[in-house]
Amino acid sequence: MNKSKVYYTKEIIPSSLVEMYKAVGKELTGKVAVKVHSGEKGNQNYLRPEFLKELVDYVGGTIVECNTAYNGERNTTDKHTKLMEDHGWSKCFNVDILDSEGPDLEIDIPNGTVINKNYLGKNIKNYDSMLVVSHFKGHPMGGYGGALKQLSIGLASASGKAWIHSAGVTKDVNLVWKNTAPQDKFLEAMAESASSVVEYFKGNIVYINIMCNMSVDCDCCAVAEDPCMKDIGVLAATDPVAIDQASIDLVKEAKDIGKEYLLERINSRHGTHTIDVADKLGFGSKEYNLIEI
Repeated sequence: MNKSKVYYTKEIIPSSLVEMYKAVGKELTGKVAVKVHSGEKGNQNYLRPEFLKELVDYVGGTIVECNTAYNGERNTTDKHTKLMEDHGWSKCFNVDILDSEGPDLEIDIPNGTVINKNYLGKNIKNYDSMLVVSHFKGHPMGGYGGALKQLSIGLASASGKAWIHSAGVTKDVNLVWKNTAPQDKFLEAMAESASSVVEYFKGNIVYINIMCNMSVDCDCCAVAEDPCMKDIGVLAATDPVAIDQASIDLVKEAKDIGKEYLLERINSRHGTHTIDVADKLGFGSKEYNLIEI
């Protein structure tokens, strides 16, 4: 089997994002959704819209996000819309809160063993292709945040997030934190939900992981730890499993002593289990060739 190609550059500048997208060689057509993390209010590490503008403009994309299942400044459409304005997203781009109105878009996961349904913000049906831009960093629950998390938790509606976090027990955001799943089941639900999104778009997705400002915490944390290691670069691929595996490997190979903090967060949450399950589900591969640009 041919290994997936993951393109890599050490340059973390706006123009390099466009060059990495071009390097992948897959043109996203029709109406393009650009999935980003809007950044919780108070977070200092999230990717800024100005940094992504050249890339988003190049693909003619619309910024898409979904509301959260936890309390904060992104758990209702009104609050999330205001935060999008405060963080500058609405000034730079057209923005679509995918689950701003119900009902959710329900899609099947035929080979799911933890969950067999996924619940997406219904506006996703208005898009033909997607660019998933992930700020690679740690995460308090998932261990790390990358392409697979963006496909799963990131695109799930608030109710869909509750469904994944509870491994299919509840869609009620008021009950989910009393019904959180065992860690591995949660990670497996993430992988399964991600698989359904890849199938929904029939592979018309390009992934870009940006390895900068790497904290042990996610951009969803209002009070996040400062970055613990030096920036590494930008990766691009059409395989979400390969790009996340390559990102993990680049952290492991770094000579920066700060990597131990990030790896402790990933390992303590068994974060790479999501990658392992996704690989077994077959919508991507851990086997890749890293091609430096």
